[in-house]
Amino acid sequence: MASSIVKQARSLLPILLGTCIYAFGLHYFVLPNQLMEGGVTGITILLHYAFGWPLSITTLLLNIPLFVVGWKMLGRQDMAYTLVGTISLSFFLWIMERMIGKGWITTFHTTQDYILASLYAGVSLGSGLGIVFRFGGTTGGVDIIARIVSRWKGISMGQFILAMDGIIIGLALFFIPIEKVLYTLVTVFIASKLIDFIQEGAYSAKAFTVITNAGREIAAKVTEDMERGVTLLPAKGAFSGNEKEIVYCVIQRQEIRRMKSIIRSIDPRAFIVISEVHDVLGEGFSET
Repeated sequence: MASSIVKQARSLLPILLGTCIYAFGLHYFVLPNQLMEGGVTGITILLHYAFGWPLSITTLLLNIPLFVVGWKMLGRQDMAYTLVGTISLSFFLWIMERMIGKGWITTFHTTQDYILASLYAGVSLGSGLGIVFRFGGTTGGVDIIARIVSRWKGISMGQFILAMDGIIIGLALFFIPIEKVLYTLVTVFIASKLIDFIQEGAYSAKAFTVITNAGREIAAKVTEDMERGVTLLPAKGAFSGNEKEIVYCVIQRQEIRRMKSIIRSIDPRAFIVISEVHDVLGEGFSET
């Protein structure tokens, strides 16, 4: 029981840290300099610029219906850490609003060096989201929609999120000058690179090669819980001569932690090799 609590804490505490850093970046660098962000956060920023609505409240309100749909369609296990990430992000946004309102924090506002603001906005947003994603969480929003669309329509999450971000950032042209939108692209680029760096991989997919005595059990669990295709290959140890199985599976980078957990729960002694994948064509990934 105690070990389970410690294990959960090791995952939840970094998610809380990541959302705190992300909230700080939004309030300290993005909003004071009229920059933008993608996803549901981008929508809340647009509402803030248009009506002055606080990010903490609109973030929570916009994510509630998405979370309900995700809970029904993706399942309880998939949405648990998403719930933590969504609530903690709204909480830390609220904390930042209170601290800035009371003058305890002076935000970084510039009228000349917007490239500096863009770079540091990208670093803070990317670092925060990278930590959240690495430990199995998300901040809700478009991520939930992307996972649903990916599961039911076979469209890659990366392509869907990129398209949604492009639409949302494009809408910002009605509220902020075009040069601020261009600086936002710098922020988004830097943030994406930081997310990849913290996730320990520059590509959108990873290949698992697992040598195990429980290949069929692992394959069945991965197929059922993650809805990923798995290939089983016969193998034989060169030294021992023992018959084994090789499990081969390609997954999204945000699924790495979950894949490891499934393998270890079935065969703690399995030999696991995780490889970078440059291009993936097929169901669940790019089709071209």
